[in-house]
Amino acid sequence: MDSLNSNYPDIIEKVLQDYAEFLGNDENVQVELVFDRQRDRYLLVEAGWQDGYRIYGTLLHIDIIDNKIWIQHDGTEEGVALDLLAEGISKEKVVLGFRNFEERKISEFAAS
Repeated sequence: MDSLNSNYPDIIEKVLQDYAEFLGNDENVQVELVFDRQRDRYLLVEAGWQDGYRIYGTLLHIDIIDNKIWIQHDGTEEGVALDLLAEGISKEKVVLGFRNFEERKISEFAAS
C-alpha cells in the first residue's frame, strides 16, 4: 500500500467506530467491531436478542483490496461511502462491492 493509502485502515476504523457509538449497546444486543489489519478486513456486527428474536448480522463489511476500499456490505440508511468521502477518500478509491459490475460501471464510484 503506498503512502497515500496507508491511512485507509485508520479512516475505516474511525468510521466504523462512529457507527458503533451511534448505535450504542443495549443489554440485549451488542455492537461488535472486528478489525483485521493483517488481511485488511473491517466489520461491524450486531449480536443478541430482541423481543424473543435472535439478532445477528453484519451491518458493515469493508475490505481493502488493491489499494481500494471495497464496501462488501452496507446495511446503513445513508451509505457508508458518503462517510468515507467526508473523511477525504476519493470516489475513485471506493468500490461498491455489494453492487454488480454493470451497476458499478455507471456509478460515480470505482467499478473495481
